[in-house]
Amino acid sequence: MVTYIYLLGDSETNVWGLSGRERLRRMLGAFNQTRTVDNPEQIPAHAPAIFLRADHLFDARVLAALINTRVNLVLSSDIGQPVAIRITDGNMRHVLANFMDGGEGEALSALPRYTLKDLNLLGLQQNLKKRDLPYLLFISSDNRRQLELELFARSYKGVTDLVTKWLWPIPAFWAVRICVRFGIRPNQVTLLSLVFALLAGVAFWHGHYGMGLVMGWLMTFMDTVDGKLARVTVTSSRFGDVLDHGLDIIHPPLWYMAWGVGLTGALTQVSDLPIIFSLILIGYVGGRLCEGIFQFWIASFDIFIWRPLDSFNRLVTARRNPNLILLTFGWFIGRPDVGLWSVIIWHLFSTVFLAVRVMMGWQAWRSHGSLRSWFEDIVPGQDEGRLAVRIFAPLAVRRNDRKFTDK
Repeated sequence: MVTYIYLLGDSETNVWGLSGRERLRRMLGAFNQTRTVDNPEQIPAHAPAIFLRADHLFDARVLAALINTRVNLVLSSDIGQPVAIRITDGNMRHVLANFMDGGEGEALSALPRYTLKDLNLLGLQQNLKKRDLPYLLFISSDNRRQLELELFARSYKGVTDLVTKWLWPIPAFWAVRICVRFGIRPNQVTLLSLVFALLAGVAFWHGHYGMGLVMGWLMTFMDTVDGKLARVTVTSSRFGDVLDHGLDIIHPPLWYMAWGVGLTGALTQVSDLPIIFSLILIGYVGGRLCEGIFQFWIASFDIFIWRPLDSFNRLVTARRNPNLILLTFGWFIGRPDVGLWSVIIWHLFSTVFLAVRVMMGWQAWRSHGSLRSWFEDIVPGQDEGRLAVRIFAPLAVRRNDRKFTDK
């Protein structure tokens, strides 16, 4: 059955270039069996309907809960202001009139009142490898900057490598602002990162390691920017997702092989290349296989969010960014061969570690049944002091900040 959605009003300012109404329209476009109408008269009698105040930022999980529920309800903000209504029967016109009058009226008061806490939405977000509190935030010109910071922080994965987590956030924030200002789209940023990836590979192949590293680091930065831009502007696309993740999977081993080709002559014999290539593929493919086996045959989530140890391992495991640090160090000391062998050894070590964790996961599954991510055991209000929570899940325990609420 189609759920009809009617948006009331709009925000007084834009957040990441989008008004509250336009942001809601884009977010609702991702849900099947919904239809946004411009006039409440277009809603058929007894059809499920949702009324939303467009001067608020809605978490996608909140919208999903409103769409999927089968009960009538009024969703209120932290200060008791009605911001959303779900209704499937009753006098819809009177309910909407009460809603537009600020939440007062007999028709509206007869509906059960819910808050974010009542919706019970504190769940694991597997695509972003994190768990955080859902949000429902009032939009005003006074808090626009805070809202942009909030959305940007929430666009980040909870568990990722140390470069993405601690080096890129500030410059990526400003890069996303520039992209929004000039209308640059995420797929355009992804295509630029593809160009940098190709230039880095060519430079490595010819032994121009300094220039190749510059291109490589620019590529990794663009790889951070495109995802954040897509999330804060609600412009993710299937094509962009496939292009971005496909590039992430394919280019790292090709970089390392090109680096090896660039070494031939002065530091490496051509006859050594088959061994180097074989070790690179064993380490890289082996690690990816371990991750896939864990997620698709042992648990329903990524191996790096199983236990805190695995999340800490993700900071430095043999993925592209930590490996770029090793390559950069080798180039800096004038020993690019040392940089490459460091990558190879670190890949093999990381793969062995992942293989051990896969076996431990399999044993735990056999002994105790379905596995749980440590994120699911975080208790808001109690676990703020845990190091793993402070690093990987600060938004899962943060108390509400009243500066975001309506006055």
